[in-house]
Amino acid sequence: MKYLRFSTWRHLILGPPRNPLSPETRRHILLVAFFAWVGLGADGLSSANYGPELGFLALGEHYSLAIFLALITAATVFIIALSYNQVIELFPSGGGGYKVATQLLGPYAGLVSGSALVIDYVLTIAISVASGVDAMFSLLPVDWQPYKVPVGLALIGLLIVMNLRDMKESIAILMPIFLGFLIIHIFLILYGIFAHAGRLPELVPNAVQDATAMADALGWWAVVSVILLAYSLGGGTYTGIEAVSNNIDRLAEPRVHTGKVTMMYMALSLAFTAAGIILLYLLWDVREVPGQTLNAVAFGSIMKDWTIFGWQAGTVLLTIVLAFEAGLLIVAANTGFLGGPAVLANMAVDEWMPHQFTYLSTRLVTKYGILLMGGAALAILWLTGGEIRILVILYSINVFITFSLSLLGLSVYWVRHRSGPWMRKLMLSATGFLVCIAILAVIVYEKFLEGGFLTIFITGLLILVCLQIRRHYRETHAQTDAVDKLLVVKESEPVANPPAPDREAPTAAFLVTRSRGTGMHSLLWVQRLFPGQFKNMVFISAGEVDTHAFGGDRALEQLEGQVDKTLAYYVNYVNSRGIAAKSYKSFGTDVFAQLTDLCEKVVADFPNTVFFASQLVFVPDSWWKRLLHNQTAFTLQRRLHIRGYQMVILPMKLG
Repeated sequence: MKYLRFSTWRHLILGPPRNPLSPETRRHILLVAFFAWVGLGADGLSSANYGPELGFLALGEHYSLAIFLALITAATVFIIALSYNQVIELFPSGGGGYKVATQLLGPYAGLVSGSALVIDYVLTIAISVASGVDAMFSLLPVDWQPYKVPVGLALIGLLIVMNLRDMKESIAILMPIFLGFLIIHIFLILYGIFAHAGRLPELVPNAVQDATAMADALGWWAVVSVILLAYSLGGGTYTGIEAVSNNIDRLAEPRVHTGKVTMMYMALSLAFTAAGIILLYLLWDVREVPGQTLNAVAFGSIMKDWTIFGWQAGTVLLTIVLAFEAGLLIVAANTGFLGGPAVLANMAVDEWMPHQFTYLSTRLVTKYGILLMGGAALAILWLTGGEIRILVILYSINVFITFSLSLLGLSVYWVRHRSGPWMRKLMLSATGFLVCIAILAVIVYEKFLEGGFLTIFITGLLILVCLQIRRHYRETHAQTDAVDKLLVVKESEPVANPPAPDREAPTAAFLVTRSRGTGMHSLLWVQRLFPGQFKNMVFISAGEVDTHAFGGDRALEQLEGQVDKTLAYYVNYVNSRGIAAKSYKSFGTDVFAQLTDLCEKVVADFPNTVFFASQLVFVPDSWWKRLLHNQTAFTLQRRLHIRGYQMVILPMKLG
């Protein structure tokens, strides 16, 4: 039996590689407003499956007050969405809450916001999958409940594979689920309201009567506290609104317009669905049933007596509705696989996170970010047992940390830049900030011992890790800068008649990067160890197209120019000393594959070649320092040795 190679299996599962330098590739992965609404708006819309339920249940016996909850929920959606339109305008390159906090409040505020966002996206995956599984299991016997967690873990694994292919392909697969959910729920909400339209006039009087009776017994502060608690615990409804601003760089041009249109779609669909579902709970006297979600109870009541050609179809129709709910929640989990890696990449560019999180796979997705998000979501789902009430508390706290910092940053910006309609924008962002900080404070106060402390601990721990990572990178830069000052000489002009390379002569090939000091370290050591041995010197550079370089055509041009300038420096330096030189370059996302191909070309041109590369060695050494720096030299050495080529690694000690 003939076995397929690993690379063949990878292409079958993840798809063939894409050329990052091709304009067609970038056009393929950009999202127009409609696709962005599906891919990014699903997170917000799906929260209508659990946010309204938790808020409604928090009212307890005072459920008549839910009419007020429905109104302020819809209003809050628009306040936050309109505020985040300002983020889209001010930061059209993406980054969302992380960049807003970093640039408007400072790097440490950005660190807090970014750390909260990373955990938020992990929880987006976990809570969406857990809620989707709850919807599916609402149709099954109660004794099937223990199987929910294994099913959830399997779904997360499937999403990891889908997103390793890329976001647009996963959207194409999931789009019918999104549209089916929206159409069915709009119909059911409208039908459910009109079917009990006679009860609408009594909702407000009943709520006022309930509030007055409660105030007479306990005081008006008790009324406000109950509504505020329900409003805060239903804060999961607003999660996902920030997804558009976080991923504006994934949208089709003109980005700002596309982002605003996407945000409008998201706000309208979420406000209508969330407020409408709360209204259905009231009109249909929905109460909690073990093993079922409130949505399952509400829609089951609405469709209980529906018939098709005289056949009772309520159960079948409810199955279809809940299947679409579960499907949409899986689509929403997908948002975590897009937003989380994007935040990690932005933080890695600023060196709060390991550089590896900026790397793109051959399918042009941030594979390490996807794997981290998926792995962390698997862990949190297993540790919490998929319990929605715990996950929502963990989730909401981090969401509103980011919301609060972003809206505070916008408020500070408009106070400092009083131009245009700044007062109107300041009032909007300040109102959004007060709403978000109030929700955050209530959730932390009320649920501190029920999961709030855990969120704060995990977020704080991540912040400490990020501080250590940045400290290490800064120390490394200081040390490599010192090497550059010591070893790098002034650039020389191109030699008029450089020596011609001799194909059969001994050749030294150097793997060089943007750090000229490390390249000169290798070159000088070779000249010292093998004086006069090598008649040709070859310089090899693989331009790595990461998330930063792939941010636009201009960034790619800068990368190419930087590689050309670096190679020209080495060639001119060697030629000026009477040695023949030649350079080789390539661009792509897989550095190892690029370098391996370039080395094979070098050997084809110069058969008597020995390869050399520098590798940073830290004193004292530790596993986490090695983790923060790629091991390109060692990996490439193994590949070349397998091919029968000689490669020498020259250690460059720092510390």
